[in-house]
Amino acid sequence: MYSTPARVFSLLLALTLAAVITFYPPALASLSHGLITLVIWGVSAGFVHGIGFDPDARFWRAVFGPISAWVLMGMGLLLIAKPYFSV
Repeated sequence: MYSTPARVFSLLLALTLAAVITFYPPALASLSHGLITLVIWGVSAGFVHGIGFDPDARFWRAVFGPISAWVLMGMGLLLIAKPYFSV
C-alpha cells in the first residue's frame, strides 16, 4: 500500500525523535504531558509503519498509519525545535 521510501522516511523520523527523547530529555521539559504523549504515539506509529506492519482493522490502521505518524512526529519536531529557533 505504501512505498519503500515512505516506510524508510517513517522509520528514520521515528528513530530521530526516539533518540532526542532518550538522550536529550530537556528538549521536552517545556511540553505538557499530553503533548509528550502525542509525540510518543507518533514515534510508535512511525516505528509500526516503518518496519512494514499493516494492521487489518481499520481503527488500528488509522491509529498506527503513516498519516497520523507523520502529523504527530512533525508536531513533535516543531514543538521540540521551537524554543531553539525563537527570536
